[in-house]
Amino acid sequence: MAYSGHIGRPIHDPDLQPRENMTLEEYRTGKSSAIMHFYEKLLKLKDMMNTAAAQKMAESRHHFLEEYLDQFYAEWNAKK
Repeated sequence: MAYSGHIGRPIHDPDLQPRENMTLEEYRTGKSSAIMHFYEKLLKLKDMMNTAAAQKMAESRHHFLEEYLDQFYAEWNAKK
């Protein structure tokens, strides 16, 4: 979140959709938000782990990210 703010990206833009199959240049320079970073990178990390220990750790962290997004959207949509 802090890095997105530092480079002038919004926390969230409901009109944006996650970008797929980007080049590194597109990833770095395209229009995005801190929340889109979850979908474009962070939520994909769990499936990239190679060892059993890393997979186990990634599972709990992935769950934490999903809960964070649920809470964020509830607050964004004024449901909490």
